[in-house]
Amino acid sequence: MSSPYLLVTTCCLFATLGSFLFGYDAGVISTVIDQETFKRRFHNPSDAATGGIVASYNGGAIIGSLLVSYLSDPWGRRPVLFVGGLLATLGAALQAGAVNVAMLIAGRLIAGLSVGLMSSTIPVYCSELSPPRIRSFLGSLQQWMIGLGAVVAQWVGYGCSLRTGNFTWTFPLAFQAVPAVILSCGIWFLPESPRWLIEQGRSDEGRSTLTRLHASNTPLIETEYTQIITSIAEERHRAPRTWRALLFSSATWRHRILLACGMQAFTQCSGTNIISTYNPSLYRSLGLSEKTSLMIQGIWGALAQFWNTVFIILFIERLPRRTLLLPSLLGMGATMCVEAALGQAYHNFTTGPDNHQHPPATSVRAAIALFFVFSLFYTSLGLISWLYQSEIFPTAIRARGASVATATNWSLNLIFAQCTPIARSRMGFNYFYCFAAFNWAAAALVWVAYPETAGRSLEEAEHVFDRKEPRTERGHRGHELESQHDTKGGLVTVSTEVSATPPPT
Repeated sequence: MSSPYLLVTTCCLFATLGSFLFGYDAGVISTVIDQETFKRRFHNPSDAATGGIVASYNGGAIIGSLLVSYLSDPWGRRPVLFVGGLLATLGAALQAGAVNVAMLIAGRLIAGLSVGLMSSTIPVYCSELSPPRIRSFLGSLQQWMIGLGAVVAQWVGYGCSLRTGNFTWTFPLAFQAVPAVILSCGIWFLPESPRWLIEQGRSDEGRSTLTRLHASNTPLIETEYTQIITSIAEERHRAPRTWRALLFSSATWRHRILLACGMQAFTQCSGTNIISTYNPSLYRSLGLSEKTSLMIQGIWGALAQFWNTVFIILFIERLPRRTLLLPSLLGMGATMCVEAALGQAYHNFTTGPDNHQHPPATSVRAAIALFFVFSLFYTSLGLISWLYQSEIFPTAIRARGASVATATNWSLNLIFAQCTPIARSRMGFNYFYCFAAFNWAAAALVWVAYPETAGRSLEEAEHVFDRKEPRTERGHRGHELESQHDTKGGLVTVSTEVSATPPPT
C-alpha cells in the first residue's frame, strides 16, 4: 500500500472490525442451531422457536439501525461504534451463558442492536474518510469483512462440532466478544469523520483530519475541503429537522432514500441470507451428516470470500456499478431457478424421478454446486449494496439515509428468517422460485432507475440527483483531483482520465 493511502486504509480496515462482527454474528447461528447438543440443551426447539432465535437478532438490528439516525449526527461516528462494541460484548455473554430460549433470544436481540448501530455507521464513516480514487475499494471492505466474519464463524462452528458437550455451541457464541472488545478499545485511536467535524462547525479540526489522511496530496486536501465547506453551506439551510421533512419536503432526497432502500432490499430478496443461515439444514435434507454439512458450509463461505477478494482487486475500481450489478442479479435468478427445478424433479431430493428410488448422487452434488455458483454471482451485489448507500446522500442526511436503508435490510432479513423454516417445510425447494423472481425484478429496476456513481467524489455524486445526466455516465473529476500533486513547489497534472488501475497495494 503506497503511503498516501496507508493511514486511511488502516482506519477503514480497523473500523470494519464491526463488519467482521456483523458477519460472524449472522453466520455463527447457522453452525449452532443444527448441533445435537444445542437441540438437547434447549429441548429440541420447534421451527417457530428456531425462527425466533434467528429473527430476534434481526429485530435488534432494525432497532439499532434506526437509532443511528438519532445518535450519529449529534455524537459523531466513533462514539456510535464504541457503544456498538460494548453492546456486542454483553450480547455474546448472554448467549454463551443462556440457560433457556428466552435468555438466548435476549442475547441475540442485544447483539443485533449492536450490529444495527455498526452496519449503518461503518459505510458512512469509511466513505467520509476516503479519497475518490479508492473509495470503491475502501467501501468494499464492509462486505469483505462481513464475508470474513461469516467464514470464521463457519469454521469455528465446524471445529467445535468435533468436540463434545456444550462447548460445541457455547464457544462459538462467546467468541463474538473478541472483535467487539478490540473495536471498543481501539476506536478512539482513529480520526473522526472530517465531514462530520466540518458540519458541526469544527472546521479547523476537519481540515487537520483531511491533512492527516491525505498528507502528500495538497491539491486534493484544498479542493476536498472547499467542496465540503461549499456543500455543507448549501445543505444547512434546507437540512430536514424531522422524518416528515426528510421524506416529503424534497423529491431528490425521497428519490435517494428509495434507491438506497431498494438496493438493500435486493440483497435480502436475493436469497443469500437464507442460504448462509440455513445451509447446514439444507445439506442435511440432502442426506448429508451434521459434520459434513458444516464442513461444506465452511468451504462455501471461504469460496464466497475468495470471490469478494478477486472482485475488490480486479473489478470494483475499474467497472461501473451498473455493469457489475446486472449480471449479478440475472445470474442469481438463474441459479435459484435451476435449484428449484432440481428440487422439484427429485421431490425435494427424498426420492428419484420415478418416486421409487433414492435420488441419484449426481443430483445432490448438482444442488450443492449451485449454491457455490450462487456465491459467485452474489459478490457484486454484496459489495455494491453498502457502497452505493454511502455515496448518494449529502452530508446533512447521510447518517439518516443510511439508517433507513440499513433498517430496510434488517427488516426484510427478519421477515425471511422468521418465515423460512415454515416455508421450507411446506414448499421444499419450490421456495427458491420466489428468489429467482425477486432477482430478475431487481435487475430490471437497476437497469431502469439506478444512476451511476462510480468515480465521483461524495460532493459530486450529490449533483447526479440534482441535474439530468445519463445513468451510465461515469465521474471524472474525483480522480482528476488525485492526479495532481506538488513537485518542488509546482502543480503538475499527471492525467485527467479515470484511472483503470486497481487500488495500490
